[in-house]
Amino acid sequence: MVRWVRVRSPPVLESKLLCLSLLYLLTTLPLALYVSFSDPGRRCPRLQLPFFASRASPAKTALFEYPLGYGEHKHALPVTRALCSSPVAFADYKTVLEEINGLCRNISASASRSPALRYQSGRRDTFAGNLSTEKRRSFFSHTDNQVEIPCGFFKEFPIPEADRLAMENCRGVVVASAIFNDYDKIRQPMGLGAGTLATACFFMFVDDATRRVLARHGILTVAQDASGGGGAGTVGAWRVVTLRAGELPYESPAMNGVVAKHLLHRLFPNARFSVCVDAKMQLTADPLLLVHALLVGRGADMAVSRHPFNVHTVEEAVATARWRKWGDVEAVRAQMETYCANGLQPWSPSKLPYPSDVPDTAIIIRRHGLASDLFSCLLFNELEAFNPRDQLAFAYIWDQMSPKVSINMFEVEVFEHIAVEYRHNLKPDARGGGKQGVTRMASSRDITGSSCERYLLKMWGESTE
Repeated sequence: MVRWVRVRSPPVLESKLLCLSLLYLLTTLPLALYVSFSDPGRRCPRLQLPFFASRASPAKTALFEYPLGYGEHKHALPVTRALCSSPVAFADYKTVLEEINGLCRNISASASRSPALRYQSGRRDTFAGNLSTEKRRSFFSHTDNQVEIPCGFFKEFPIPEADRLAMENCRGVVVASAIFNDYDKIRQPMGLGAGTLATACFFMFVDDATRRVLARHGILTVAQDASGGGGAGTVGAWRVVTLRAGELPYESPAMNGVVAKHLLHRLFPNARFSVCVDAKMQLTADPLLLVHALLVGRGADMAVSRHPFNVHTVEEAVATARWRKWGDVEAVRAQMETYCANGLQPWSPSKLPYPSDVPDTAIIIRRHGLASDLFSCLLFNELEAFNPRDQLAFAYIWDQMSPKVSINMFEVEVFEHIAVEYRHNLKPDARGGGKQGVTRMASSRDITGSSCERYLLKMWGESTE
């Protein structure tokens, strides 16, 4: 008698879900192993200092040890880093140091014989003269070096005399930042080469409110110099300049900050290159390497990152209003109406090689000279006329000024590998904080009669031109 034996597969193998899981595991495991053990430098070649610089760098030990509790109330959050796709190549540090020093000597000799720009002087009601739109535009074309340009300082910028002398003696590369109203924390640069602190000047501008906090934490002792201002002091790499109380030109801390941001060629008349760093940023690459790789090596007057999201000026204006980066929304609207009426155009491929009309101005690298200095003066005049949001006036001036300023607008990935950004999750309420309520997309029905109607139709791709 033949008996049939019925053989069944184990129950565990009858689960469709388990089978699919095993198939997924077998498919993805080789890929995961490849990614894990492959050279990370090939996936994301981060900016690295040359061996010479990193081995002898003072950054091996911390430039400054902060006491516990300093800066905690600012609720700063580091930005998530992204993989890079277009890193920049740094030259050997020793070569860069010699080349930058040589350039500064040569430029200083030529500049002493032929000043790049002449500036208007005297006293007026406001720091930049409160010029009309027509008057500001009259300086966009600079064809005669004898013509004096309005460039701020029609009111005093209250720098203590000892600091002013130190600023005049800075003859190479200046790295500058500013903190007003104790809004940020002093952050030390990282990755400095062995000779950088002796070659570059690091200046941090603060007001009395910021200095009092530094003194309370024992970071900087409050002292008085002969002129009655705050005495000189250092915090790590930074020489701290305290601007005299009650003499700042603007009530807005942001406007006082852009004096130190955009008029460095006037504050440091003998410096030949500058690296302006917002206080929310921490440099992770040597500033001499940045000047060499992003400015000198590209033959540019200025280097700045493109904005990570916005391409058109009006896009940035909408974001400024929506997220309350500047509280007076009607003033931002009036600014855009003025610019559109005077020739502002949306970005288009005709503007290449510049990939965007909107920069990220948290780090600006400049070669001080006629074109760069003129651009900075024209930009500052617009900031006083409207608001300190410098991205809104950038393309308006850039497109229409003469002589043209040459700008290396590098990719966001490069920006993210030369600095770390700390964003605040709480904004001050002085000019409106936080985002607005319900928003909606605009349409062509909303812009009829606006001077920006043609701009917006082109930007939206609805123009018949």
